[in-house]
Amino acid sequence: MNNTAKVKAVMTSAPKRKKGLNSNYNRVGWAFVFVAVAMIIAFYFYPMAEALLLSFQSGKGSNLTYTGLGNYERLLTDTTFLTTVKNTLIYLVIQVPVMIILALFISVLLNDSKLKFKGFFRTAIFLPCVTSLVAYSVIFKYLFASNGLVNALLLKVGLISGPIQWITDPFWAKITIILAITWRWTGYNMIFYLSALQNIDNSIYEAARIDGASAFQQFFKITVPLLKPIILFTSITSTIGTLQLFDEVMNITKGGPGNATMTISQYIYNLSFKYSPDFGYAATVSYSILIMIVVLSIVQFKLGGEKNG
Repeated sequence: MNNTAKVKAVMTSAPKRKKGLNSNYNRVGWAFVFVAVAMIIAFYFYPMAEALLLSFQSGKGSNLTYTGLGNYERLLTDTTFLTTVKNTLIYLVIQVPVMIILALFISVLLNDSKLKFKGFFRTAIFLPCVTSLVAYSVIFKYLFASNGLVNALLLKVGLISGPIQWITDPFWAKITIILAITWRWTGYNMIFYLSALQNIDNSIYEAARIDGASAFQQFFKITVPLLKPIILFTSITSTIGTLQLFDEVMNITKGGPGNATMTISQYIYNLSFKYSPDFGYAATVSYSILIMIVVLSIVQFKLGGEKNG
């Protein structure tokens, strides 16, 4: 009887000890989560909320007054803002698809098991995205100067009869920005596609070859459908990055000639630090980027065939 009583006592006390142990683990876990959540709220959500309140105010410097939706109404008639939106959308519509297609094509080539020196080529193509934004922008500025290396090479091979004004001509300045962004970020997106391609079972391609599928058919019937989630992800991240484009334009063309290459982010910078400080209107322009990102992301999810549940 005594042994039976001891066994019962152990069995009844064990859950209590287990419960207490789990409780301690929960406290420690929630302590770590609380720190992370507090930092996210302090450094992300609080500034976002303050910027939203700031977007309903207007004035120079710190002398601000609430104007309701006045700043948002001003956006519709601000010719400079509309020009920056047009410029940014041009970069988005041209550069993002070109970069995505190029990154996908390169990743397929570098995934070939018969290719030699794959490590070298992968590193060389990925290397631009780890270089300094300012450094590579300045290099592009000198390369595409009227007396730069690009014009010298084009003149030497006879493709042009006179130097192209890559920096000072509105059309060619946009082309220069697009080339710079594509050069930098293609390798970044290539890594995502390359990682996804290496997770595709080779037996799928072997079965397709046995059935007589060509390389072209394999690419569009197997590779692209299986990479669809990654393509959607890179399209959305590239869209967000392009809508926030600043460094390349600021360092290569400074938004010129005129406002021909100015982006929305550069306009925000000018409103805050270059012109007479108008932080309320700058916050409004910032939220216009947020609205465009949300709208374009929803469109891309719909076109990508993503469904809830």
